[in-house]
Amino acid sequence: MPSLITSRLAQERKDWRKDHPHGFIAKPSTTRDAKGDVTTNLRVWDCKIPGKPDTPWAGGLYPLRLEFGHDYPAKPPRVAFPTGFFHPNVYPTGKVCLSILNEEKGWKPSVSIKQILVGVQELLDSPNMCDPAQAEAYDQLRRSKAKYVKRVKEQAKRYGSHSGGAGDEIIVL
Repeated sequence: MPSLITSRLAQERKDWRKDHPHGFIAKPSTTRDAKGDVTTNLRVWDCKIPGKPDTPWAGGLYPLRLEFGHDYPAKPPRVAFPTGFFHPNVYPTGKVCLSILNEEKGWKPSVSIKQILVGVQELLDSPNMCDPAQAEAYDQLRRSKAKYVKRVKEQAKRYGSHSGGAGDEIIVL
């Protein structure tokens, strides 16, 4: 019998396939065993978030991983960019610091994967300077916005989205 977590994540997957923001990618992770059979892990999602147009983040397609613990949806998933991701609200480990992901601040079991991803995209260009998680990015933004923006644009190039078409936003699993 499927657990509450599995049922919820299966529904999230179904909802995502029907309706998701343009340019976003989100899918459960998959692995192949020795026989070549594919196994889907609903508790770990590999995602990509596009930078908003007309921001220093534009042009990037940023990898993000969502890991759902045994206590989901009572507690939020762990949401992380790659280690070393440059942003005032991203810890050096990549973990995202966002109120809707904090069980003591804004987390509600009704928060969807779609809401999480859109919230993280919004955070990219609107950092919360009252809740810094990374000293380097926070200090650079405070001291020199021009240097901060230059660094963000370099990161956008590193995570540049390719010129692919509609298949980028539709996940078939």
